[in-house]
Amino acid sequence: MSKKSNNKVRIIGGKLRGQNLNFADIEGLRPTGSRIKETLFNWLTPSIIVGSNCLDLFAGSGSLGVESVSRGAFSVTMIEKNHSAFTALKSSCSFLDMENVTIIQVDALKWLTEKNDSRPFDVVFLDPPFDSNLLTACCSLLEENGLLAKKSYIYVETDQNRLAPIIPTDWKLLKEKISGQVAYKLYCRD
Repeated sequence: MSKKSNNKVRIIGGKLRGQNLNFADIEGLRPTGSRIKETLFNWLTPSIIVGSNCLDLFAGSGSLGVESVSRGAFSVTMIEKNHSAFTALKSSCSFLDMENVTIIQVDALKWLTEKNDSRPFDVVFLDPPFDSNLLTACCSLLEENGLLAKKSYIYVETDQNRLAPIIPTDWKLLKEKISGQVAYKLYCRD
């Protein structure tokens, strides 16, 4: 018999404010903290997030993608490799009766390299496991494979003690902060 997870993360804004997402008990899965999430969504003002097409590339708990839809994003595509995390995401989104959410169980790099027929993304969340070295490759593939809208916003979250990823030259740093071990930045591709 499997142990039921008590892991929850709260949606902090929008129409689903106060609702909880249940997430799988997986080593290394760390939802973005409420303070960081609040700062991020203050950066992504309503004029950016409302009506946007979002990509949550390492969805994990789904916190960033669901928060986007709660705050008015038109759609979100969540990519998650881990089966337990994927199952928990599907269950939470179903429970919250979320529309315009696509959840795909696949490796992020594999998904980025395959032919995708989705329209380009306006907002992308890149928050891979801290012990991975995936960010530079993900940034390059997003750019090379036409997955970004002409003007798009890319959020990057890393361990502050790791080397910064190599960012495409046409991405301009708009905002950055550090909170504990977490360094987070918002870029604009224009």
